Amino acid sequence: MEGTPRKILIADDEPDILEIVSYNLSKEGYEIYTAKDGSEAIERAKQLHPDLIILDIMMPKKTGVEVCQILRSQPIFQETLIIFLTALSDESSQIKGLESGADDYVNKPISPKVLVSRVNALFRRTNSQKENGKSIQLGNITIDPVKFLVIIDNKEVILAKKEFELLYLLASRPGRVFLRNEILSQVWGNDVIVGDRTIDVHIRKVRQKLGVDCITTVKGVGYKFDM
Repeated sequence: MEGTPRKILIADDEPDILEIVSYNLSKEGYEIYTAKDGSEAIERAKQLHPDLIILDIMMPKKTGVEVCQILRSQPIFQETLIIFLTALSDESSQIKGLESGADDYVNKPISPKVLVSRVNALFRRTNSQKENGKSIQLGNITIDPVKFLVIIDNKEVILAKKEFELLYLLASRPGRVFLRNEILSQVWGNDVIVGDRTIDVHIRKVRQKLGVDCITTVKGVGYKFDM
């Protein structure tokens, strides 16, 4: 890896998991830090400002979902990548995790190769978005993918990372209908399995935060950006 190593914070109450994950990611050149519960994860995140946080969902003091929600509510963590580690295989738990603001999840028992692959893929996708992204100006709305910033009538609107990526995708081609599968692939990636409900929830949140009726639902097909 070139330049300054990316910082990764791993939070899990199982020492064996911390050791395995830390070892495999450190071999990739990442700078690794750990926390043993949810409360410590929040404190360490505030101290370190990591590029990526890996959270076990079931932790003492605060769950991974609670930690994610708390961090995502603060502007400084809007761009921070978050991955959940979960032993819960049911779809509702995974959807809840993604809706709380996570970028991905990895099931336990953990395959170190799969985890490393997903981490590297997330960083590559984020780099590509920043390098290729250009600001979009549509009417009174400015969408800046480098700063993850939305400005409406000279006022900043704070969106969660996935909410922003969803809005940017739709606004990149005004009037074009994006199919649900396209949205899932481009915003969440092919490795993450999410359902239609996840998209719908994120669309609803974007509409509420923007306060502007600019996203149209095309029933049974997908969504489009209309001014």
